[in-house]
Amino acid sequence: MRLLVVEDTAKMATLLQRAFREDGYAVDVQATGNEAVWMASECDFDAVILDIGLPDIDGFDVCRQLRERARWMPILMLTAREAVPDRVRGLDVGADDYLTKPFSIEELRARVRALVRRNPGERPAILAVGDLRLDPAARTVCRGTTAISLAAKEFAILEYFMRHPAQVISRARFLEHVWDFAGAGDSNVVDVYVRILRDKIDRPFGTQSIETIRGAGYRLRA
Repeated sequence: MRLLVVEDTAKMATLLQRAFREDGYAVDVQATGNEAVWMASECDFDAVILDIGLPDIDGFDVCRQLRERARWMPILMLTAREAVPDRVRGLDVGADDYLTKPFSIEELRARVRALVRRNPGERPAILAVGDLRLDPAARTVCRGTTAISLAAKEFAILEYFMRHPAQVISRARFLEHVWDFAGAGDSNVVDVYVRILRDKIDRPFGTQSIETIRGAGYRLRA
């Protein structure tokens, strides 16, 4: 899953980027509203965390421009403003949720998980493909009754597989949604992580749920 954090305070941006990367998200950061509008218009994000106080255009204008461009990813606004009119304005220009500073990182994480589940349309809280189950909130995976321990990036790849069962997913698509631009590297890293996933979720159980589609990518059997 891929997030865009729009925050001009370097310390806060770093804190948010670190927190969401620990959860396995790919995270891109922008410090200005105009750059955020460009990036969110050109790239597919699963959610946007948007500060209202930006150095050029404010978060309200960023949100309004994205909605005018038919960009419907969930947007959660962050601001120090507590006045009701500001909250109403944020929702009126198309924001999906609103959190005032100071806030709990755990609450922010939970709100983002809830937003991502609803994009596009309602998403289940527990993902299931065959006897493989993944809980994004609890960060747990099991096959049948057997728990499987995954590192953050392994978890993120499996979650993306399970949100798109039976679809052929290219290496480029994994790099776009599971890695951010700075940390993507080349497509070989996808092959390495898929091999690790197979060693954990397939081979110990005598299954072959992850298929290699020659010249195209990978597919999780539905």
